[in-house]
Amino acid sequence: MSGAVGVGVIGAGVISDTYLENLQSFPDVDVVIVGDLLVGRAEAQARKHGVAAWGTVDDVLANPDVHVVVNLTIPAAHIEVSMRAIAAGKHVWTEKPIGLDREGAAELLAAAGAAGLRVGSAPDTILGPGFQTAKRAIAAGVIGEPLFAQTVFQTQGPDLWHPAPQFLFAQGAGPLLDMGPYYFSGLVGLFGAVDRVSAVGRKAREERVIHTGPQAGTAFPVEVPTTVQVVTAFDSGQQAQSLLSFDSALERAGVFEVHGTEGSIVLPDPNQFAGRIAYVKPLGVSRDGMSVDQEWIDIPQEGVVVGRGLGLLDMVRAIAEGRPHIASGDLALHVLDVMLSAEQSIATGDTVRVSSTVDAVPAVDGGFDPFARTL
Repeated sequence: MSGAVGVGVIGAGVISDTYLENLQSFPDVDVVIVGDLLVGRAEAQARKHGVAAWGTVDDVLANPDVHVVVNLTIPAAHIEVSMRAIAAGKHVWTEKPIGLDREGAAELLAAAGAAGLRVGSAPDTILGPGFQTAKRAIAAGVIGEPLFAQTVFQTQGPDLWHPAPQFLFAQGAGPLLDMGPYYFSGLVGLFGAVDRVSAVGRKAREERVIHTGPQAGTAFPVEVPTTVQVVTAFDSGQQAQSLLSFDSALERAGVFEVHGTEGSIVLPDPNQFAGRIAYVKPLGVSRDGMSVDQEWIDIPQEGVVVGRGLGLLDMVRAIAEGRPHIASGDLALHVLDVMLSAEQSIATGDTVRVSSTVDAVPAVDGGFDPFARTL
């Protein structure tokens, strides 16, 4: 690739705002068309963000200036739309999860490989300066050898604020598949491939009620566990415990801790691109035998903060440079496999071996500047 890379966006829902805003700010990327099943919605988003063209999904796929398709459709349509983009000769960046079944995701990656095309997938928060600063600190030994991690996402549930939350409680969603990609991508980004998982889960109730919007007061069924706890064991020997819940009166999200032989470190919310990074050393003892208060030491965040779309930018630059991109389809497939293995463990009560694997996730180059023209 040389010059700004032409991008076509498929899916003009709420999340397209942040993508269009960020992608339009990168000199290496040029958004040329927005497509949606509802052409009027595509037109509104295109006009709002200064994109010259809009139309249907077919219009995006047929546009000769589009080299990369950004797939922002609903999760159930991710594989179908991404496969159509590959068949049209386009690279693909897809919102998370990459799909809802292992086989479909694996077929997508195989088709892309056979065509010489790339697939990248959200979340790309692992490219953000918050996560990357913490990853470098851990690699430098600030907490010694990492031993285990804890992550927590707990909320009362999106039925309190979302005007149409049914899909978040249906098969293919729940807190595990909706929020899990952020936390498990972060864990795999630090520790590498997962070997096996053990999980438990439950529903707080069989029905939920919508609290806001035109459907307020409407009850709907809950199809999946709304509280899930997952223990992951990594090939590298580390372990992690993750809580994901839509049932908690206590609102607490973004907890991501890594504990090692010489200290503990807190990372930013994996659903964000920036945040506090701090570590603490083991509790000391004074000369008189009294314990010494622990002091948290902040690590300055390094890098430029942007937002969603950063992974796509890294992918198009990686294509030009002939290197692997960071938020890869292989990473997304492995994370999906981890989450589906957790679902299997919940259903059977067994520890489940994760069948897929992934290479070590590369770090972001220290000189990475999203606003510099490189292509």
